[in-house]
Amino acid sequence: MPYGVKMKVNTHDMKFEVQETLDELFGEHLIPFELTARMVNTDGLGEYEVPFYDSRIHSMRFSWRDGGSTLKEVVRSAALNRTKRYSGRH
Repeated sequence: MPYGVKMKVNTHDMKFEVQETLDELFGEHLIPFELTARMVNTDGLGEYEVPFYDSRIHSMRFSWRDGGSTLKEVVRSAALNRTKRYSGRH
């Protein structure tokens, strides 16, 4: 892809996978409270932000590009890192 050309990302579909991953983490007792993703925002260059419906954590950010880790792996890591101060895990 030429330099400066942004790749079109389907953030609507990504939202469902992000939410499924958050639900799994809560079900596995790895995050201390349920989080509901409002949407997935992107800059089109592999940087993402997920705003939440939660007063404790307003959003989480992560980087993801095809070819490395799966989206689920990246979201799991970002969610665990973002909630660790609330769960007592470090």
